[in-house]
Amino acid sequence: MSLLVVGSVAIDSVETPFGKREEALGGSATYFSISASFFTRVKLVAVVGADFPKKYIQQLKKKAIALDGLEINTGKTFRWKGKYLDDLNTAHTIYTKLNAFESFSPKIPDEYKKSPYLFLANIDPDLQIAVLKKVHSPKLVACDSMNFWITNKPQALKKLLKKIDIFIINDSEAMLLSGENNMLKASKYIFSLGPKKIIIKRGDSGAILFAKTGAFFQTPAYLMEKIKDPTGAGDTFAGGFMGYLSKTNRLDEPGFRKAVIYGTIMASFCVQDFGPNRLIRLRKDEIAQRFNAYKNLVAHY
Repeated sequence: MSLLVVGSVAIDSVETPFGKREEALGGSATYFSISASFFTRVKLVAVVGADFPKKYIQQLKKKAIALDGLEINTGKTFRWKGKYLDDLNTAHTIYTKLNAFESFSPKIPDEYKKSPYLFLANIDPDLQIAVLKKVHSPKLVACDSMNFWITNKPQALKKLLKKIDIFIINDSEAMLLSGENNMLKASKYIFSLGPKKIIIKRGDSGAILFAKTGAFFQTPAYLMEKIKDPTGAGDTFAGGFMGYLSKTNRLDEPGFRKAVIYGTIMASFCVQDFGPNRLIRLRKDEIAQRFNAYKNLVAHY
């Protein structure tokens, strides 16, 4: 199976209590793609500027990520700069420069349109809807969003949610969208908008997978002694989740639950270094070792 992702590829500058990194590889689709590439064939659609470093393209190619859908614009690459204080769950944006991403109109190569699995990363919901119109009846569609779109394009987002299978957001976004402080109540409201399943990411508190039946599956985060940079952890989670589903093609409840665990494991690697550096160095045997350690941890109570 193959997995199509449409989102942002960017250059990030980040500062945390543990250091800082300038002009690093970033973007929602970047983290997602690298994470998912450990499980399945990933096809990436995004836009960068002419200034995008060739070394970053090579890093993506080394992960066997298909880049026929990566458009290189004559302008500059999308840039984001942020800072984390003591609360590593909250990023404080210093600046956002959309540059080439401001006029992004996803161009889906014909080969990509038949991808059975589709992830719509955090972009304008109108663009996410436009992508859905271009692909050929994917087997499973998941999407992400953020506070900005919930606040500024609520109707477009609600229109999108009628058309997708899985909605992946964090707890603050769930509360903003639903107006509820309780995650169970928030999930019931979001289900009324259309998605079949909801995953609410809770940072260092783990994640919750909700089903329309009222059932839920809650996982703790993998405990880390050292965290350098949480940027991209949520996108990395989504990449592990969707990558596992694409690899196994198992869409029953046990399959979804195992996918959530793999998402959790991949996110735990992401936060160990700045940008996607830890993911780039990651080996499959390390994933298996941490998965087994996590499984043993949560099985003993």
